[in-house]
Amino acid sequence: MNERCQRIQKKTLTIVLSVLYVLAFGTTSVFAFQQEEKTENFKQYRGEVVDGSSKKALVFATLSVEGTNISTITNTEGSFLLKIPESITDGTVVVSFLGYKSKNIPLSQLKSNKNKISLIISVTELSEVNINAPKDAAALVRETLARKGDNYFDDPTLMTAFYRETIKKRRKNVSLSEAVVNIYKTPYSSLRKDAVELYKARKSTDYSRLDTVALKLQGGPFNTLYVDIIKYPEYIFAEGAITDYKFTFSRSTRINDKLIYVIKFDQLETISDPLYKGELFIDVENRTLTSAIYTLNITDREKAARLFVRKKPAKVDVWPTEVAYRVDYREKGGKWYYGYSNVLLEFKVDWEDKLFNSVYSMTAEMAVTDWEKNITGELPKNRERLKKSIILSDEAIGFSDPDFWGQYNIIEPEKSIESAIKKIQRQLRRSKAKGGASAP
Repeated sequence: MNERCQRIQKKTLTIVLSVLYVLAFGTTSVFAFQQEEKTENFKQYRGEVVDGSSKKALVFATLSVEGTNISTITNTEGSFLLKIPESITDGTVVVSFLGYKSKNIPLSQLKSNKNKISLIISVTELSEVNINAPKDAAALVRETLARKGDNYFDDPTLMTAFYRETIKKRRKNVSLSEAVVNIYKTPYSSLRKDAVELYKARKSTDYSRLDTVALKLQGGPFNTLYVDIIKYPEYIFAEGAITDYKFTFSRSTRINDKLIYVIKFDQLETISDPLYKGELFIDVENRTLTSAIYTLNITDREKAARLFVRKKPAKVDVWPTEVAYRVDYREKGGKWYYGYSNVLLEFKVDWEDKLFNSVYSMTAEMAVTDWEKNITGELPKNRERLKKSIILSDEAIGFSDPDFWGQYNIIEPEKSIESAIKKIQRQLRRSKAKGGASAP
């Protein structure tokens, strides 16, 4: 394996594939991490964000409370759940989405349920584009990465984030893990890595749908945290690797009334190792990356498989069929910060002695829902930090507590996920009625 491929392998997200016994629901015990809740009461608002013309759901739209650090994001069905302290009575909710005009909605106009918010596409006239704009797309990307110390948070920051990872076999959910984590974000100009502390976690797993194979995502919240390109450019544009890409101007759009360049990038045709291609959304005026959407080149399935599969049975062939990433940044007080990211990994699992293969997809997403300056810059002790090798589904157990998340903002569960949780809860109740559950 050449040096570049080794470098990519070290920096790419990893998956553990291992054989487990089939577990029945009756052998699963139910626990929840119990910690003291904040005492302040809150109001919650539910609804959906849609395209004003087509009425199509807008996925990953952001809702934030103006003048605060509180925010949430819509799920893959466009639905949202926003929790706001009762002490905030005259606030305004700002709803924004990539390429659409933002909408400001007074809290007094929101209902507790069934809020339907429509956004209109933002059309950018060619005359709006600065004629003095840079002509070299690669130079613009380099400048944007170099200005992270000017445009992004320059103070240590303590963030509260909601993390979810889902594993599906074809279209059916087989595993769901969720967590509230504390992210000790170091300044963007610092080379120190961020620390993550687990506050709460829970999971549900239906191993009966996994045959005898269980996919486990190694790294937990770090998989999404390291998609923060500005903080961790080495995970996509490793040192010297930016010259392995071709950058071109694609189009312009508006986000939150800011003119945005869309820069397309793809690996050079002379590069055979799997790299990335996608789009970077860069603020024209400030040279700030506001979003990025990209995929990994998996044309060579053997090379792609080596990047991800850490462990597998001898008679199983495993390879990725899709690897996609997204990161969104938010702005407050003229400074930008990491707000949301997701990772989609799709794999085929082919048993030597089976006629048909199985298709599994793994989705990991994390949204920052609140933050405050970490004035002291204090970091959690090593024993309290999550390890980068964590497998969250092995750490978290139980979906029994309906008030588990208290006032924390989370990403609203999809209907399919809600159905899976309810089914598991019913089976757990039945097992308890027959004499209680015991640990496997």
